[in-house]
Amino acid sequence: MESQNVPLRPWRILLVEDNEDLRQILALALAHLAGFTIIEAADGTTGLVLAVEAAPDCIVIDAVMPGLDGFQLMRVLRGDPETAGIPLIMLTALARFEQQQSGYYSGADRYLVKPVAPQELIAAIREVMAISAEARARRLAKFVDGEDDADG
Repeated sequence: MESQNVPLRPWRILLVEDNEDLRQILALALAHLAGFTIIEAADGTTGLVLAVEAAPDCIVIDAVMPGLDGFQLMRVLRGDPETAGIPLIMLTALARFEQQQSGYYSGADRYLVKPVAPQELIAAIREVMAISAEARARRLAKFVDGEDDADG
């Protein structure tokens, strides 16, 4: 019997990052080091479209982008039953505690601060892919209820 966490195909990761150089470096690293299939979006609006059309296994989202920013994108994704269960990682230069809390309140499963080593991002992707939909819903409900436990 096959484990529930072993994909039948390479995981498809949607990388939503407006910095083209960083997006390309991360895409190459994730594909080369982990064998992930990478889907790229240069802004939150394109990321939203691709989240629905491409049905990625996980989405890595920058916070600060023109138009639809990462916080807004996460809230829209979590509010749509079609995308609510997709694991989300916020990857941003915003390092203050309040900003991290905003990321978790917006629906992030993990919040990583740039710069990040590719192996750390790969580990975070694998970690959030192992979170069950029920555990994700319980953690988000804790935030709604005013509990500040981001780790679950």
